[in-house]
Amino acid sequence: MSSSFSWDEPEGLAARGTLIVLAGRGEHGGVYERFGRRLAFDAYRVRALGDPTTEPSVLEQAAKLLADESLPGPKVLVGSDTGARYAAHLAAEREASLDALILAGLPTARWSAGSWEAEVEARTACPTHQGRLTDDAGFRRGALDGNPDLPELHLDRVRVPVLALHGKDDPVSPVEQALEAYAGHAGVRTVTFDGGRHDVLNDALHRTVAATVVLFLERLRLSPELPAIAEGLA
Repeated sequence: MSSSFSWDEPEGLAARGTLIVLAGRGEHGGVYERFGRRLAFDAYRVRALGDPTTEPSVLEQAAKLLADESLPGPKVLVGSDTGARYAAHLAAEREASLDALILAGLPTARWSAGSWEAEVEARTACPTHQGRLTDDAGFRRGALDGNPDLPELHLDRVRVPVLALHGKDDPVSPVEQALEAYAGHAGVRTVTFDGGRHDVLNDALHRTVAATVVLFLERLRLSPELPAIAEGLA
């Protein structure tokens, strides 16, 4: 069974919601420690799970977390890379206990790195995260070269607000193809990041990405029908 990594709100603060992260190819939940700690600092609880393409139990874990009444709402599914496809699939299949969806680096094409150096450069421009992946014994190198069977993307069936995050310089999933996948879905707000690569949650602009996520969450807490709190972040 996949392990879950947890980050909670600081002592003395009331939790403002729960994020459940589905990792991408080759990753484990611990890869999202920096993201989890940053969101937890803003009083959101974060539960990061593994790679659904190799750990089928991840989807069952996510469903249990969504149903866990001890976790505060709003509850938001976050998916990165192939985890984004699985998060969208879960959102399309269920509405109960799910309040929003965040998709990062949605995969849209086949891609092959050919070397670890090319893969890590494609994943992130952040030298700190490049070093973490290089030294992480639990991370599977070469996973981006695999093309596992993934759920169909049925955003038309998703009835909750969606925040789509994508790097403009993502070589794994070209931004033009990602924007085309999101086009025509009124419930999807897309934010692109100049210079951003594939692992946008862990990229060089991770602070800006996290701030964008927090703004989305704060608006969600007030009402998703309200205008965006801030514009022009990307």
